Amino acid sequence: MKKILLLCVLAGYGVVAQAGESKPEGEHRKHHVRHHVRLVAVHHARHHVKHTALHHVARVHQQISESAPDRVADKIDTELSTAAFQPASSPKLASSIALIYDEQTQRPLYTKNPDAVAPIASITKLMTAMVVLDAEPDLSEALSVAEADLDSLKGTHSRLGVGTTFIRSEMLKLALMSSENRAASVLARNYPGGTAAAVAAMNAKARKLGMLHTTFRDPTGLNSENVSTARDLVKMVAAARNYKLIHQYTTTATHSVEGSRGRELTFNNTNPLVKNASWEIGVSKTGFINEAGRCLVMQAQIRQRPVIIVLLDSVGKSTRIGDANRVKKWIESTNTHGRVAHRG
Repeated sequence: MKKILLLCVLAGYGVVAQAGESKPEGEHRKHHVRHHVRLVAVHHARHHVKHTALHHVARVHQQISESAPDRVADKIDTELSTAAFQPASSPKLASSIALIYDEQTQRPLYTKNPDAVAPIASITKLMTAMVVLDAEPDLSEALSVAEADLDSLKGTHSRLGVGTTFIRSEMLKLALMSSENRAASVLARNYPGGTAAAVAAMNAKARKLGMLHTTFRDPTGLNSENVSTARDLVKMVAAARNYKLIHQYTTTATHSVEGSRGRELTFNNTNPLVKNASWEIGVSKTGFINEAGRCLVMQAQIRQRPVIIVLLDSVGKSTRIGDANRVKKWIESTNTHGRVAHRG
């Protein structure tokens, strides 16, 4: 190929080898020929790259039109969107443990002590709800609060007195939206095999989800030996988002039920962000005991992207909410290219 290209160049320039050609003139012509060959080669290479690129684009268009148009188009849109969303700076978060996970790219956008094992308090109730629903119970069955459901660990108060009766779906809603410990205890106690079987199912499901650093000791989260990591909780929140009732109940702002003696009881979501119209939340759960600090996990859409936010061991009542808002503002304002932000 090189010989043919050289002959074409020589012919084009009318260069013919002659006996007795003077050395200076021969060297000059050789240099001129070599320079022209390089120019032709560069032009040929550029033409080949352009032709290859056009061929690749045509092949992609053919895939979109003939094989799986929606899937291929979605993949292209995802790649383009991913390329435009690579935050470089770090949000200023006060929570001791934090992880912001982009479900679209399946990678963390921000980490802060993501592998630290820590108590998770009422975040536990997401797993309680999943194993209860996995058992496919009768959601309309009436369940009553018993002495066994009272908190003997922390002595926490509840408006659900002994004998209070609601159907299972109401107990599930109260356990998730307002973090009612007695409701969670009732659900576990009425699980097939009782509370011990429910806790065993919670640990088994954690292993199935790949939560290798997570342990559950009770269904409420009052036990400080209920521990996990931010990385593990990302997996749990992602799994919980697949349950329609968990999505519905954890994002309900307020709910009223008829208590004893016909008195109406109104319960509020422990996460005030579900009332904020600027948030599009798929799953929400708060938690608090002294050993865990204030905790918050959420799955949400921010800037049309599905993300999971895990915030553990926050000090102060409003810190976890403030951190969540800072995360949202950070994602909404960033449009720069960079790397994953790491802290701790």
